[in-house]
Amino acid sequence: MTSQKLSFPRQHARTQRFTLGAPRSFTVSPDGTRVVFLRSSSGTDRTNRLMVLDTRTGEESVAADPGALLDGSAERLSPQERARRERTREGSAGIVGYAVDAAAELAAFALSGTVYVAELGAGTARALPVTGPVLDPRPSPDGRHIAYVAGGALRIVGVDGEGDRAIAEPEDEHTTYGLAEFVAAEEMGRHRGFWWSPDSDRLLVARADDGAVRRWWIADPANPGSRPAEIAYPAAGTPDAEVRLFLTDLGGARTEVVWDRTRFPYLARVHWSSAGTPLLLVQARDQRGQLYLAVDTETGATRTVHVDEDPVWLELFAGVPAWAPDGRLVRVADEGGARVLSVGDRPLTGDRLHIQAVLDVGESDILVSATAGEGATDPETGQSHVYRVDELGVERVSEGPGVHTAVRAGGVTVMVSSSLERPGTAVRVLRDGERIATIANHAQEPVLSAGVRLTEGGARRIPCAVLLPTGYTEDDGPLPVLMDPYGGPHGRRVVASHNAHLTSQWFADQGFAVITADGRGTPGRSPGWEKAVRDDFTLSLDDQVEALHALAGRFPLDLTKVAMRGWSYGGYLSALAVLRRPDVFHAAVVGAPVTDWRLYDTHYTERYLGDPAEQPEVYAANSLVTDEGLSRPADEVRPMMIVHGLADDNVVVAHALRLSSALLAAGRPHEVLPLSGVTHMTPQEQVAENLLLLQVDFLRRSLGLPR
Repeated sequence: MTSQKLSFPRQHARTQRFTLGAPRSFTVSPDGTRVVFLRSSSGTDRTNRLMVLDTRTGEESVAADPGALLDGSAERLSPQERARRERTREGSAGIVGYAVDAAAELAAFALSGTVYVAELGAGTARALPVTGPVLDPRPSPDGRHIAYVAGGALRIVGVDGEGDRAIAEPEDEHTTYGLAEFVAAEEMGRHRGFWWSPDSDRLLVARADDGAVRRWWIADPANPGSRPAEIAYPAAGTPDAEVRLFLTDLGGARTEVVWDRTRFPYLARVHWSSAGTPLLLVQARDQRGQLYLAVDTETGATRTVHVDEDPVWLELFAGVPAWAPDGRLVRVADEGGARVLSVGDRPLTGDRLHIQAVLDVGESDILVSATAGEGATDPETGQSHVYRVDELGVERVSEGPGVHTAVRAGGVTVMVSSSLERPGTAVRVLRDGERIATIANHAQEPVLSAGVRLTEGGARRIPCAVLLPTGYTEDDGPLPVLMDPYGGPHGRRVVASHNAHLTSQWFADQGFAVITADGRGTPGRSPGWEKAVRDDFTLSLDDQVEALHALAGRFPLDLTKVAMRGWSYGGYLSALAVLRRPDVFHAAVVGAPVTDWRLYDTHYTERYLGDPAEQPEVYAANSLVTDEGLSRPADEVRPMMIVHGLADDNVVVAHALRLSSALLAAGRPHEVLPLSGVTHMTPQEQVAENLLLLQVDFLRRSLGLPR
């Protein structure tokens, strides 16, 4: 069946939101001769292969093909691997991650619970006879050993398959070595738990003990004969896992790395490169203080390099902390009302840029991604660019409006770009700013085109995306409105990227004016914008209302028929909309909502709402299950459809059930759509497709529109 014969909901589900077939996870070799990446063979193929681009010839080759390696057998995933993929929101199959040695000549990856190594120059791959199922295999920098996790133990094996042994073994069922604990993987962006030394003779190994963490059980009601899955879930105000760090040699001898874990229990970042001693970033539980620590590799003692403090909270960033080649600390900081790149004691950027991540620390410059800051002369709504920063100033590297990011090494830059003008991403390989190759994108062409208009709304200049039905003319009259936000921290939706708006365009083509608004709390503008929601998530709703009313004077919006749909934080926001502002919103699709913030995890929730024992009134004010809107008069009750995956271990289904119980107790009619076997993602094709169709049907019924 060709893509032209598919409906958008089916195509969107089958292609996993048009991500299948797109190249990803790039690594450039230090000599600049090869680019390693993952890509499946087509826009409907879920199985990623390990690929190599020769930058000298521009030719691509397959370094490892799961189909050949498994000899056609089905891939088998352990429960631990499924959980790891849920933390990274990984929905594809085959080779979903890999690691390379220092020269990028050898790659290691896990496939069906086994360690594989691939010789990237020769194009050969083979399995190693090791204890499994394995997690996160990583070669030593010299390419002689592979470290991996199995059964909670960190093990190493020679690349020839000899000498497989454990170098750190768990003391009990609650302990693991070499893995990221739940909140590190879910909220901190730290998905690994061990780090090789540059000399390949030692490792830093994280030990996580979740014995004190409260146990929850995720059941499968559709299969009552199945045992519930037990998870250690650190809900707000309850104990976290205890994390310690050890320097361990290849024989298993170890020395503990010492810092004040009582005051700074969160191990947020670890950096170990040839530029200096190991570097740690540790956070206080309230995330208002953090230390940058240098580790003495002989004694395990730590020395404070820098201290950050913030009265609201401290954000974490990809790519930092790191050492510059001259030994100065590279970090991203909120200073003077701006998010800046600092090297040593000197900020190298100002308020014209809002730094998002550090992409590469080079010999003479640093590559970063950034959006326009408050001091920019052009707001560049929805755009992200790549910049080269040094002591002399800032230079933009990416070209053209859009969303850009990059990977760099050996004088070669892989630039990944998307724009509003074309679907998908374009991947260019550059040397000295000149294109030397292009990496093919096999993702399917969408059956519809998003006609998105990026703008700003209201006195706060709230970034907005507006989509009208394809072919709409003024004679068609005003349209019912569908607000389609995420609207919360870490969830920027108003972006200058075509594919990001395809689902919104499909809803628009069902007869709606669709609006996405990124209000306070969302990233991309300034630290103050992001931190405004401290103790009060309801400001997110205020900004949705402001954006809606501001755009009504410029677009054909029927304000008597306004609905909202959202997932996760967006689901919370949708429920909040009809409970708090029934004068504005007339229906809501509430997907996987956080309804009681006491049931969400520590690192996320306490960053924004504090400790529930110290601020119970803040949690009550932000809760849906205790909301005063539950007891509104009958004429102010608005239709609500609650959707939740029963296997969700991030926002557990208890959130939806507690909201439904509260609505029922208040006599408020509502609909609940349980998704059996579905987690916080909805990768199942039929479920994902029908979920879109059912939402449209609900919205038409609820707003009194023709079905």
